[in-house]
Amino acid sequence: MTRGNQRDQDRLKAQKKLAAANKGKNTSGVSHTKRAESDAEIMRAKQAAKEAAKAAGGAAAAPAKK
Repeated sequence: MTRGNQRDQDRLKAQKKLAAANKGKNTSGVSHTKRAESDAEIMRAKQAAKEAAKAAGGAAAAPAKK
């Protein structure tokens, strides 16, 4: 065999590359749709709070522009 351990070295290199590519992946188990629904609910709550503050007294909600 003229290749020696090149095949094994390539295999190790490929495993390291794959591990590095998967390192940043989210593995918390939360699906994309559940995350989107959660984010949308948070944004709706923020929007409702902002509208309530604006209705109560507009000065606190939006500073005057000059």
